[in-house]
Amino acid sequence: MKTAGYFAAAIAGLSLGGCIQVRAPDKPIEINLNVKVQQEVVVRLQRDAQDLIQNNPELFPQ
Repeated sequence: MKTAGYFAAAIAGLSLGGCIQVRAPDKPIEINLNVKVQQEVVVRLQRDAQDLIQNNPELFPQ
């Protein structure tokens, strides 16, 4: 008796599963990215500092 109930529930679930529709949205998907590009600035400053030290060794004695 229980197996018949489980079977009926499974058949009902499978028949309802066919009613799902998937379609593309009308409007394009918009993704806002707020990203800080901080690493590039630090690398540039580090390179500039290295160039300054190499070009002016008298300013930075070791």
